[in-house]
Amino acid sequence: MKRNYSAFAEDIPPYSGPKVARETYIDLKQLSAIPGHIYTRPELQILPGQRRFSKMPWLVPMLELLPPTSIGHLKEWGLSTVFVLAKNYNKLVHVWESATAMVELWHPQTNSFIFPEFEATILLEELEIMLGLPRYLRGEESVISYTMEQINSWSILAYITMKKNDLYSMTSSMHVHLLPIAQWITSQCKRKTTNYTAIAKAAAICICGVILFPKADGAISFGNLSIIDSISEGMKIGQAVLGFLYAGLTSAALGGPFYGSVVALELWMGMHIQFRAVEDLTTECKTMLNDPLSYVGGRLHMSTRAWCKTA
Repeated sequence: MKRNYSAFAEDIPPYSGPKVARETYIDLKQLSAIPGHIYTRPELQILPGQRRFSKMPWLVPMLELLPPTSIGHLKEWGLSTVFVLAKNYNKLVHVWESATAMVELWHPQTNSFIFPEFEATILLEELEIMLGLPRYLRGEESVISYTMEQINSWSILAYITMKKNDLYSMTSSMHVHLLPIAQWITSQCKRKTTNYTAIAKAAAICICGVILFPKADGAISFGNLSIIDSISEGMKIGQAVLGFLYAGLTSAALGGPFYGSVVALELWMGMHIQFRAVEDLTTECKTMLNDPLSYVGGRLHMSTRAWCKTA
């Protein structure tokens, strides 16, 4: 298929030398020049409450019922860390004031946080390590085949159940609802069926929907359903998770709702940014006890004494 790049080329001025390039870059870094940016709108600089993800009381009890074989499938697909985070989801504490401060520094055009003296962003390699996702390796592009077709949520969910009543309850016009899927998993586990792969696929949808692709409460888009479904086929999803988080940060920076993996954002902040509550860093920080880092910190060689975080 031929593509017309002229529309894009019109927006890109010709290179005019290093001086002009530096001046243009300086202008690009001015967050105050971005129309509607949260940096210039104090009334929007509140993420707690209106942009807080609700708890999922059904998530942890459902995961505790999973048979060992299904959990083995999740580990085989590279979702061990996501499973651990999901199993401790009701304990996680998000420091929303810190997240708000980061959103205020987010530049939608460069996909980076603009600090006074430098820029920083969440790298794909970091995200894959922090969340324990299968790592994308450059050079694999030639063996990947993409098929562009309309996503049929029922055909994906048909691997889980063929009952129309179940499929109707699990889907709406543009979203897949996680609670009916969790209820289906619970019923299968209590009946001690041997549909271990189907149960694992359904559990993957739930834990990835909550930890990696949270948006509307208890629902994910058809597009993200298709991405999660590809995990069992060996596809790497780190790029999709990172892109979704970038989009959510941009949305929040421009006054819209925040979405994306706030867990990944908290892990990144915990590893790179020091919020000191006390001068003595040997003091154990109570906030860190339920920070996402405390649940993946063993593998990342972190401890609750590493940083003290405060709003």
